[in-house]
Amino acid sequence: MIVVLAGGVGAARFLQGLIQVVPQERLTVIVNTGDDRDFYGLHVSPDIDIVMYTLSGIVDETHGWGIRNDTYNTMQQLTSYGNEDWFMLGDRDLATHIHRTKLLRQGKTLSEITDELRKQFGLTLRILPMSDQNVRTHIQTPAGLLHFQEYMVKRRCVDPVLDVVFAGASEASTAPGVLDAIKEAEAILIAPSNPIVSIGSILAIPGIHDALHEASGMVVAISPIVGGAPIKGPADKLMLGLKMDVSPVGVARYYRDFLDVMVIDQQDKHLIGAIEDLGIPAVATNTIMRDSAAKKALAQKVLEVAGLG
Repeated sequence: MIVVLAGGVGAARFLQGLIQVVPQERLTVIVNTGDDRDFYGLHVSPDIDIVMYTLSGIVDETHGWGIRNDTYNTMQQLTSYGNEDWFMLGDRDLATHIHRTKLLRQGKTLSEITDELRKQFGLTLRILPMSDQNVRTHIQTPAGLLHFQEYMVKRRCVDPVLDVVFAGASEASTAPGVLDAIKEAEAILIAPSNPIVSIGSILAIPGIHDALHEASGMVVAISPIVGGAPIKGPADKLMLGLKMDVSPVGVARYYRDFLDVMVIDQQDKHLIGAIEDLGIPAVATNTIMRDSAAKKALAQKVLEVAGLG
């Protein structure tokens, strides 16, 4: 079994490559749920949905999230009642959130619901939320403590970052199967996700950091920072706010306690020495996933680095 720690569009695109070279049945994806939030009375799990929509082939590729060719009639009606529209949800996307919320109110866990949904989408890999408890990522800014969705979507990341807080993480427990999956994995792959809010939230759940440190399978990370900037998202702003080097070196240092190998882009191959000075071997390849072939090639390279090629 291969475990992938995942969050956001970069992770979903990496997984598109991975399922081209590995049967889905061999994959377990542990997904960030720190971005989850209630909108319009509905529980929205953005990163879980990005993975499911992407791998089932219905994602809106232009945005990397939501459902292709969705309509927005419900949002238009909601705004006519005076609701805010900064977090836009399409009509078909809303059906997912309505269904999830209904099942949560019936007493099912997020893990159980996610497993039911991935079957509905025809997926045979395992998708595990990092936790069934509420963990919410907040960004400390001069304007106050903002939920990550408000910081990123509503305020478009304009506020200086002073700190990142994973509210509820210290009291949360891992979702069923998470620690066993890490323990039993042939390899653990850290997707090219935002290291702070996508992977950092997963690491904040008690037990996960130690499990990675003690894992028998190789831990391989793909840097989401290429040429001094993220491919997508505000990782640079968050890293700068936390006084981190916005480079693959900064990412490697963040994962240093448990990381076996760092995969970086060819543009950053001059940084291999600095990463290896941390005691972490590094490999340079093309990590920019512009098309299906590039996604597949990256997945093959990462598996090779993990000793599974």
